[in-house]
Amino acid sequence: MGPARAERLARLGLRTARDILFLFPRDFEHPAPEADVADLCEGIAASLVGTITDAELVSRTPGRSLFAAIVENPTGAVRILFFNQPFRAEQLTLDRRVLISGVPKMHGLRMEFTHPKVTILDDEEDMPRPRILPVYPLTEGVKQSDLRRLAAETTRILAGSLTEVMPEHLRRQSGEFLRSHGIDFAGDLPGIETALRWLHEPADESALVAARMRLVFQELLVMQLALAMRRRKLTTDLRAPSLESSAMIDARIVNRFPFELTGDQRRAIDEIRHDMARQFPMNRLLQGDVGSGKTVVAVYAMMLAVANRHQAVLMAPTEVLTRQHYETLSTTLAASRVRIGLLCGSLTGKQRREVVAATAAGEIDLLIGTQALLYSEVEFKQLGLCVIDEQHKFGVRQRVMLRSGGVDPHYLVMSATPIPRSIAMTMFGDVDLSTLREKPPGRGSVRTYLAQDGWKDRWWGFVRERIDEGRQAFVVAPRVAATTSDDTDDAEDASSVEAVFEQLCNGPLSEYRVGLLHGRMPHSDKQAIMESFASGRLQVLVSTTVIEVGIDVPNATVMTILGAQRFGLAQLHQLRGRISRGSHTGHVCVFTDGEDSPQENERLKVFEQTEDGFDLAEADFSLRGPGDLLGKKQSGLPPMRIADLNRDIEILVAARSLAQQMIDEDPELAAEDLAELRHQIMHRYGKRLELGDVV
Repeated sequence: MGPARAERLARLGLRTARDILFLFPRDFEHPAPEADVADLCEGIAASLVGTITDAELVSRTPGRSLFAAIVENPTGAVRILFFNQPFRAEQLTLDRRVLISGVPKMHGLRMEFTHPKVTILDDEEDMPRPRILPVYPLTEGVKQSDLRRLAAETTRILAGSLTEVMPEHLRRQSGEFLRSHGIDFAGDLPGIETALRWLHEPADESALVAARMRLVFQELLVMQLALAMRRRKLTTDLRAPSLESSAMIDARIVNRFPFELTGDQRRAIDEIRHDMARQFPMNRLLQGDVGSGKTVVAVYAMMLAVANRHQAVLMAPTEVLTRQHYETLSTTLAASRVRIGLLCGSLTGKQRREVVAATAAGEIDLLIGTQALLYSEVEFKQLGLCVIDEQHKFGVRQRVMLRSGGVDPHYLVMSATPIPRSIAMTMFGDVDLSTLREKPPGRGSVRTYLAQDGWKDRWWGFVRERIDEGRQAFVVAPRVAATTSDDTDDAEDASSVEAVFEQLCNGPLSEYRVGLLHGRMPHSDKQAIMESFASGRLQVLVSTTVIEVGIDVPNATVMTILGAQRFGLAQLHQLRGRISRGSHTGHVCVFTDGEDSPQENERLKVFEQTEDGFDLAEADFSLRGPGDLLGKKQSGLPPMRIADLNRDIEILVAARSLAQQMIDEDPELAAEDLAELRHQIMHRYGKRLELGDVV
């Protein structure tokens, strides 16, 4: 093809014939079912065959026209309309037999089709077989019909020359696994040539289903095989200390907690005890809703390491949270001989050197620090466990940087953001998962309200009542400061935390002790503000989302969120979690800035109606999809090309199950007929997952 056309196709990522073969349609146009005129329903697509019994072209104004015709058959008559298409008068003449498809609408006493799809039929021609048409992504200068012809022609010529990566026995086994997981799919998966032919030119619905199933299952199986190989590699190539538990050790640790463990906490602890007793690294993700008690489980794991004469380190994403963990551990272990160290950016040079030296000498049992300790010259005498708070900071490099004498520590990663099931099996597919859904007894419930017009004065009155009862309040704004840009509207300026602080201090909360907190403040100022709020000296804290993770003030029971449309669902839920720490009922009121009200925002309505973080995570995933939810930098794995993690969750489960069985039976996929499959795994995932022999 010519250079101009090639350049247009390149904008779609189409540079080779192989790109055309694997240009997956984003959707399909399904032919409308044939219907009698009497059975047509307004707004529901339908098709019918008839004869043109009347036609008229009307010129309305220069350059504008209307062509109308009556199509009649034994079941009745309908009207068809075309605006500004005068050529229809020559095409659709009296007594012409046509097939029309479209969405009818009642006009007067007759059904009417505007701009239907029309196929002209020869007198002797039977009703043509309706075709399912692929819908491809487009770019300027490329028509849908062009791509359909190009994909169909390329597939007919070249699909037969593709190498098959799924041998016949694997396609048969895949079909069996799909059915065993409750998926309605008959027979075996088709070969790659057949699948691509059926995808680009589906003969019928069953062919399209089979083609898509083959390609989706292959994509998910390749990914799950890579993750299964990764899991196995961690258990065979790496060595960790065996940190065993006993009934006596378990009792000594549990007795340090002044409360009863929940059933979920006990299950998670048992899973961790089992993992840490092995001689290869635990690689476990502990996910739990806000207030479910993840820190308690982490403290248990760290104490188990210390009981086995090994050190443990806990890394947190912010210094505020790091210091809070340090205070919690210091209080919990006050009567023990466990030595705790703190390493964060605000320490003086001398303090830092002392902590580093004590850690290297084994004089510190538990080291609590920010991510900065990864890039410090911190050496451990005998590191047994690394706990990372907040999973999005977790990566392979941490394992390498925190090795101790050639031995890898066990890893426990905590996430306060519940992860959708499909994401847990992909983004964290090489990690074992423990889940806390149960909240400790005595935690108060939280009521969420979407503000309506005129609510602000009433809401601030409600906040004052709660403060007068002795409670405390958060006010959250999305931005730190008002901008000086001319392009920024007044709503954005009003939603800055500094502007909100001034308004409240001079207005509805002027009688109360109000503090300001945001990320640009010096650490010492932030720490002083947080301590003042935690101790009750401040009654109201006006803050950005710096409070969303880990801030624990049980007496704070009221939260006002301004500019809420700027936050994601997970972030809103984390903020709400700050007022469910105690026994009192919490209250959250959500306001938006700009013209849209909270009631018009789909995400905010879901937030109001859903208190469970796991249900909210699934809803967020459905609304935003994996790309928006994870972001390119966080996902770690290449994007799916045809599989949809939201729609194809059950296929993903089947693929994961088959992948694990295959790796259990043949860890290196060394069978001769799996060579091409292994090649594809290494090409797509080898480098990202450090599987070795990357091609």
